[in-house]
Amino acid sequence: MKLKNLNVMKKFLKIVLVFLAIVVVAMLVIGKKYHYEKSIVINAPVEKVWQNVNSMKAVNSWSPFLDYDKNMKQTYSGVSGQVGDTYHWSGNDEAGEGEEKITALEPNKKSSVNIRFIKPFEGNADADVILQPQGNATKVTWTFDTEMNYPMNLMKLTMDSQMEKDFGKGLQKLKEISEK
Repeated sequence: MKLKNLNVMKKFLKIVLVFLAIVVVAMLVIGKKYHYEKSIVINAPVEKVWQNVNSMKAVNSWSPFLDYDKNMKQTYSGVSGQVGDTYHWSGNDEAGEGEEKITALEPNKKSSVNIRFIKPFEGNADADVILQPQGNATKVTWTFDTEMNYPMNLMKLTMDSQMEKDFGKGLQKLKEISEK
């Protein structure tokens, strides 16, 4: 009986070790860098779209992330619409806490922000909203870049679907307010 239990235990340990080896290899193969982007064409001139992406308050008029907590605490600092324009949020467990700061502005072309996540996980990311005129319309591309430490980088396996949902919702709202 003891020999049978020992063999079962050895088999179990082999399975656990193989599983752990697969997880470690997956973390290394997946890597730390994550990039996501989504685009939409808005039937409005670039100058009109620019008004909705050139400050933190303007971005928050269409940001899908504010929907995570309707009672989120929000503060703004810096000069609105200028490099250094900063937005701090603190919300429920889903919204977390963090800060976005405009790091570069190219009028009617690109707005760049750095995002510092504080809760529930610390991290940094960079995001751009890039505008490209297309006749009387504007193509808007929203990008997101970050590095994720091990083992958090395993979240990359499911992030695209959540990003697709959030970025799609935000860009649709941007389209609606820009086309008014």
